Amino acid sequence: MNFKTTLFGLTALTIFIGCGDKSNNEEPKKNVIPAFDLANIDSTALPCEDFYQYAIGNWQKNNPVPETEGRWGSFNILNEANNLKLKAIIEEASAANAKKGTPQQQVGDFYIAAFDSTNADKLGITPITDLLKKIDEVKDAQSLVETMAFLKVKGSGSIFGYYVYIDAKNSSQNAFYLSQGGLGLPDRDYYFPTDDRGKNILAEYEKHIEATFKLTKESEEVAKANAKTIVSLESDLAKVSMTKVERRDPIATYNKMTVDELQKLTPVFDWKSFFASAQINGVNELIVGQPKYFTTLNNIIKKYTIDQWKIYLRWHLLNDFSPYLSSDFEKQNFAFYSTTLRGVKEMKPRWKRALENSNNFVGEQIGKLFVEKHFPEEQKKRVLGYIHNIGEVFKERVAKLEWMSDSTKTKALDKLSKFTYKIGYPDKWKDYSSIEIVKDNFVQNMMNVRAFEYAEMMGKLGKPVDKTEWGMTPQTINAYYNPTMNEIVFPAAILQPPFFNPDADDAVNYGGIGGVIGHEFSHGFDDQGSQFDGDGNLKNWWSDEDRKNFDHLTGKLVDQFNKFKVIDDTYVNGQLTLGENIADLAGITLSYYALLKSYEGKAEPKPIDGFTYKQRFFLGWAQVWASNVKDEEAVRLANVDPHSPTKYRVLGPLTNLVEFDEAFGCKHGDKMVAEDSLRVKIW
Repeated sequence: MNFKTTLFGLTALTIFIGCGDKSNNEEPKKNVIPAFDLANIDSTALPCEDFYQYAIGNWQKNNPVPETEGRWGSFNILNEANNLKLKAIIEEASAANAKKGTPQQQVGDFYIAAFDSTNADKLGITPITDLLKKIDEVKDAQSLVETMAFLKVKGSGSIFGYYVYIDAKNSSQNAFYLSQGGLGLPDRDYYFPTDDRGKNILAEYEKHIEATFKLTKESEEVAKANAKTIVSLESDLAKVSMTKVERRDPIATYNKMTVDELQKLTPVFDWKSFFASAQINGVNELIVGQPKYFTTLNNIIKKYTIDQWKIYLRWHLLNDFSPYLSSDFEKQNFAFYSTTLRGVKEMKPRWKRALENSNNFVGEQIGKLFVEKHFPEEQKKRVLGYIHNIGEVFKERVAKLEWMSDSTKTKALDKLSKFTYKIGYPDKWKDYSSIEIVKDNFVQNMMNVRAFEYAEMMGKLGKPVDKTEWGMTPQTINAYYNPTMNEIVFPAAILQPPFFNPDADDAVNYGGIGGVIGHEFSHGFDDQGSQFDGDGNLKNWWSDEDRKNFDHLTGKLVDQFNKFKVIDDTYVNGQLTLGENIADLAGITLSYYALLKSYEGKAEPKPIDGFTYKQRFFLGWAQVWASNVKDEEAVRLANVDPHSPTKYRVLGPLTNLVEFDEAFGCKHGDKMVAEDSLRVKIW
C-alpha cells in the first residue's frame, strides 16, 4: 500500500465482554471484537446512493476529530490501542535496569530521555550549539556543501538529498542516489500559491521562520531579514524542482551518470571532496533523480552570498531539531506544521510524543519486544490462505484479459510467480548494540542513532542487496509493496481488527485484510510497479499496444477521480493518486473473487445480521476507511498524499464494480452505479 502514509474504525474495535455467573466453574468468555458493528450504519442513507455514508455514517457522527489530530479514523484508533501495548513494553524496559546495548536498555533509556521535558528545557538550544558553530565556519561554496554533508550525518538535510538504495535497473546491487531537496514546506507547489488559503500558508511560514530565529536571541530586524532570505532561496529551489506527479515516473527519475558527468552539471564545487566529507566511499557512478535541478543549483548557489547560505543552513538545522529541543522550540514548530498546516489545536501528551519518537529512532528494538508479547504465530496460516487465494485469482484474471496480448500475459504471470511475502516480523534482527543511548540527552541519542543508520546505509554501497531487510517495523499498522524486491510485506500490527479479526467471518476479513493483500498485489501492476519486471528491475516487459491499452484504462481512472471534490475548490488529483486508485480498484476486485473461490464446492454461508456474505464483504472494506478529517488537513493531503481521501477509497472503486451493484441491488440511475461507458476494469 503504501498504506505507506498511514491512515486507517473503532466502533468497529469495540470490545464486548461476556458477562454472567461464573459460580459453576465455567471458562471465562474471551473478549470478542465484532466483525462489523451495526451501530456504524446510518440507516437514513441508501447504500446505492452513498455507500460510505450508509456503511459508516454513524461512526463519523460519533467520532469527531480530537484536537490533538488532523484526522481521525480506524487506523488512528487501532494505533491508540497499539500505543497502550507499546507503552507497557517500554515502561517495563525503562524499569528493568537492563544490560547496556540490549534492546531493553536502549528502548527504556531512549524513552526516559525523550519523556524528560524538564531536562530538555534546561538544555535549551545547547544540544545543537556545536553544529551552529560548524555552520559559522563556512567560508565558500565548497565548505558550504561539505558542512551540509557533516550535518546530514547528524540528522539535518538541505539543498539536495542523497542515499543508498537498490539500483532500479540492477536489483541485485545497491547504488548511490542523488535527488532534489532543500525545502521547508511540504512540497514545491506551496511556494507558488494560487488561492487565499495557499497565500496565507506561505505568509505564516515566513512568520514561523522569523519566530524561530527570535528564539535564538536574534533581533526582530535580523529575524525578519533571515525569513525573507529563506523564502526567496527556497522558492528558487522549488522553481526547478519536479512536481510530485512528475516524480512518479521511475524512468524520468533514473539518470545514471559518472561523477565526472555530475561535476559538469554543478561545477561550482568539487563533488569528490563532498563525497569524502559525507563519508561516502566508492562512488564511481550514481543515479540522479532530477538532472535539471542540479544544473540550475549551480547558478542558485552563486546567486546568494555565503552569509545568506549560512542563514539557510542555520534555519534547516533549527527547523529539523525544533521538535526535539526545549518547549519553546517545540511549541513554535507545532504551531506551524501542526496547527497552520493540519488544523491540529493541541499537542499530544508528552508520553505519546516520547513514544512516537522512540518508534522512529529505536523502532526495531521495540518491535523485537512487541512480537514476543503480541503476535500469535497461528494468524500467519490464515493470512497465507488469503494470499494464496488472491494470487490464484490474479493469475486467472490475467489469463482472461481481453486488452492484453498473450506474450505480455506470459510476462505478467512470470512476475506474479516471483512475488515474495513477508508476514509479521523479520527473520533476522539487526544488531544495534553499539549505539550509545543514555537517559539524560534526548538529542544526542537521536544523533547517535542517525549516525549509526547513516554509516550502515553508506556501507551498503556497491554491495549485494539483502533481501531479508524490512522497510517497516513489526508494530507499524501498515503494509507495502516494494517493486525492486517484488515483495509484499505485512507487519504484525496490521493483522488486527478491523483489518484481520480471528473472530470474524471470512467475508468481513476478505473485505479488510483481503483488500489490503489485493491492494499490495496490485501495486506490482499499477502505473509505476508495472514498469518493473519479476526480478525487480526497471525494464519494459510490455508490447507497445498493450501499454497503450493500459494507459487508456488508467487515464479513465484519472478522469474519474479528478471529479471528486475534497473541499471548496480543492479536488482529488487523479494523476497523483493514480497508483493507489489502481491498487484499491484491483485489490478489492481480487479479494472479492478470492472470497468466492474460498466457497467453491461448499454451501454459501447464511446471512449474518441481515446481510449476505457478499454485502458483508463490502461493509468490511468500508469500515477499514472510516474516517473524519479537518479542513486544513484535507487540503494538505490533497496536495501531497498519493492516496485519495478515505471517502473516495470506498466510493471510487465501488462505483466501477457490477459486483457491488448485484450485492445491494443497485440499478442504473443510482449514484453508486457508473455508466457502462465510464466503468473502469483493469486487472
